[in-house]
Amino acid sequence: MGEIKQRILLIDDDWELCDLLQEYLSTEGYCVEAVHDGESGAQQALAGGYDLVVLDVMLPALNGFEVLRRVRAGSAVPVLMLTARGEEIDRILGLEMGADDYLPKPFNHRELLARIRAIQRRLTTTPSEPEPELLIVDDVQMVVRPRTVRCAGTLIDLTSAEFALLKVLLQRAGTVVPREELLMAAHGRQLSYNDRSIDVHMSNLRRKLGSTSDGTERIKSVRGIGYVYPLTGPESGLTT
Repeated sequence: MGEIKQRILLIDDDWELCDLLQEYLSTEGYCVEAVHDGESGAQQALAGGYDLVVLDVMLPALNGFEVLRRVRAGSAVPVLMLTARGEEIDRILGLEMGADDYLPKPFNHRELLARIRAIQRRLTTTPSEPEPELLIVDDVQMVVRPRTVRCAGTLIDLTSAEFALLKVLLQRAGTVVPREELLMAAHGRQLSYNDRSIDVHMSNLRRKLGSTSDGTERIKSVRGIGYVYPLTGPESGLTT
C-alpha cells in the first residue's frame, strides 16, 4: 500500500493561483482540493477529512474571517491564513480568531510549503527520546499524546501553535523563555522585528486559561526578553 497523502483544502478565489498551488503541492506529496468562495469553503472544511486548511482573507460570499469563525466553532483543523502584505491588522485578527499561522501575499511557493510543514511538525513530531506524557503546573494539566489541556478540570481547546507554546512554557515553568525560542516552537521560523504573532498567541492563551485562583495572570511577559509561566504551588511537575 502507498503512503497516505495529507489532504489540504485551499479556499481562495484566485483560480490561477489555486491551479498553481495544486500542481506544486501535489509534487510534494499532498492531495489538494480547492474551493473559490467562502460559503462553500466553510461547508467543505467542516465536512472533515482535511489535515490542513489554507484560507484567503478576501473571498466572495463570505470573507475569510467569517469562514475561520465558522470552522473554529466546529473543528480544530489547522488553518493557515493568506493575508494582504502590509495588512498587519488582518494577521493579528486571524491569529486572535484561531488561525495557526499566516502568510502575506504575494508569497513564494517554497515559503508556503515551509509553513505547512512547520504546522505538521507541531502535530506529528515523535521525539527521538521519550518526553513526559503529562505536564502539570499548578491546576493546568497537559497530556502530550493525545493532545489535551485541562485548566482547573475544564478541557481547553487550543490551536496547534497555542499548544506548542504552552508546552514549552510548562516544561520551563518558573524560567523566562526567550521570544526567539517561542517563535521557533510555534512556527518553526526565526524572529523578525515586526512579527507580533507570539504576543497574539499569548493573549489567546491567557484568555482561554483565565487567571489563577488569586486573580493573577498565568503567563507573564518579561519586557525585551520573552514570557514565563510562574510556579505558584508545590504540586507542579512532570510525569512520564
